[in-house]
Amino acid sequence: MVLPFEPARDCAECPRLVEYREASRAKQPTWHNAPVESTGPISARLLITGLAPGMKGANRTGRPFTGDFAGDLLYPTLVKYGFADGTYGREADDGLTLTDCRITNAVRCVPPQNKPTGAEVLACRPFLQNEIAAMANLCVILALGGIAHQAVLRTLGGKISAHKFAHRACYEVAKGVMMIDSYHCSRLNTNTGRLTEAMFCDVFEDIHRLIG
Repeated sequence: MVLPFEPARDCAECPRLVEYREASRAKQPTWHNAPVESTGPISARLLITGLAPGMKGANRTGRPFTGDFAGDLLYPTLVKYGFADGTYGREADDGLTLTDCRITNAVRCVPPQNKPTGAEVLACRPFLQNEIAAMANLCVILALGGIAHQAVLRTLGGKISAHKFAHRACYEVAKGVMMIDSYHCSRLNTNTGRLTEAMFCDVFEDIHRLIG
């Protein structure tokens, strides 16, 4: 079922993304090749917001952060800190389930070169806005990377100048809701040492303290 905070499978809001998605469908007809729905319970206290689906990751598998390197770090960390049960297997049917955690993206369709435009982020904003509004128990939003950070702030009416992105930066973005930043768990960031596994774990230690 398509929920009110999920785009339709053939969402036509962003012509560039539609063209890219349809080209991928033609080349890889067995892939998901559609807007990627969020995963995890709407009752969760933690919402993780990423940038957009990866071409060979969520665009292939249909589950956020599944099938590419970012998921190799994210999902085992979620298991370690009690936000997921099971073993991550790089496929949407690997049996892993999220616990008290939901995962979404600022942009729901795969963008060329993993770089959405400002207009595309804006077009997806209502989905993120409705999703956050539906999460009655939400306590913490983890923003993975600068674009996710800005998307959350603008969705909630915050000022970018007053809430600058920085790894482990923490801000109150709504009554009773904190946002914490992390460098994106991409291969680029981990290969260059910008984000280490220890640094990522530090973020989740912070999240545990915030949730209580």
